[in-house]
Amino acid sequence: MKNILVTGGAGFIGSNFIPYILSKYVEYHVVNLDALTYAGDLDNLKEVEDNDRYTFVQGNICDKQLVKELFAKFDFSGVLHFAAESHVDNSIEGPEAFIRTNVLGTFTLLDAARGHWMDFPFVYKRGKEGNRFLHVSTDEVYGSLGPEGLFTETTAYAPNSPYSASKASSDMLVRSYFHTYGLNVVTTNCSNNYGPKQHNEKLIPTIIRKALSSQPIPIYGDGENVRDWLYVLDHATGIDMVFHNGISGETYNIGGRNERTNNQIAASICSLLDRKRPRKDGKSYSEQITFVKDRAGHDKRYAIDASKIERELGWTAMENFETGIEKTIEWYLKKEYNVAKV
Repeated sequence: MKNILVTGGAGFIGSNFIPYILSKYVEYHVVNLDALTYAGDLDNLKEVEDNDRYTFVQGNICDKQLVKELFAKFDFSGVLHFAAESHVDNSIEGPEAFIRTNVLGTFTLLDAARGHWMDFPFVYKRGKEGNRFLHVSTDEVYGSLGPEGLFTETTAYAPNSPYSASKASSDMLVRSYFHTYGLNVVTTNCSNNYGPKQHNEKLIPTIIRKALSSQPIPIYGDGENVRDWLYVLDHATGIDMVFHNGISGETYNIGGRNERTNNQIAASICSLLDRKRPRKDGKSYSEQITFVKDRAGHDKRYAIDASKIERELGWTAMENFETGIEKTIEWYLKKEYNVAKV
């Protein structure tokens, strides 16, 4: 049995990844280290909480002693690092938490892995030669695109928010541990994720929640900001492929090839809700859309070129936006129904 550490596994992406990885690899025991801040919810992992190959540890990735003790106890052969402060609005209001978690936390994990796996720079301890550290990052480190073009793995970093700056910093730390120490690392930079279990503060859950509760649906600025949308389980399969088959020291961009403006996102969700859960007054949910003051430093467009992971590792996204958003809405409607029954 191989013990692997997943950080931030009670969050959105991690809580989708853990059931996936436990189901696919019966030789893995997953240790989930999560601080259970506001964005972490153990209800997201109900389907695995009784699995004897799953262990939850509540704790902070910045806690050097705890992380060191976990490496000693479980002798991890791999780390999949999801844990991060990730909401841009929150980073504008309180950037310190983002620097602490995303930069110091990543450093703490990297250094623990180096100390446990390696004797000297570029010299692994016996039996630990294949151990690997995967760092999950974001396309926001690349800054903002104009109307044309795509982010590639060689695009220069140009972060524009405290959140993206903290993730760019963590990416650079991961890179440095490869070049300085020879630590076996890989990094993934993904586009905007969506799907089941996403926190209410994010765009798509906010639109669904506000619509169903008959409240104004807030859209920043003119609603023409563009994002590339990636269904969360497609992201999970991409991480799986990079962790197992990616080249050490390399970065892989994972994107859904589903560019949409925020206006298009809102319109699609409202149209689906009109069909699946019509308003009692017969009107469209789109009438609830309200434009609000734009976010400070709001990047205009992100879009990822996923050619490298597609070409080199054979990954492809299984969901387009139309199929993925329908599955997402069905999940939220079912969740609302189950809450209402209680």
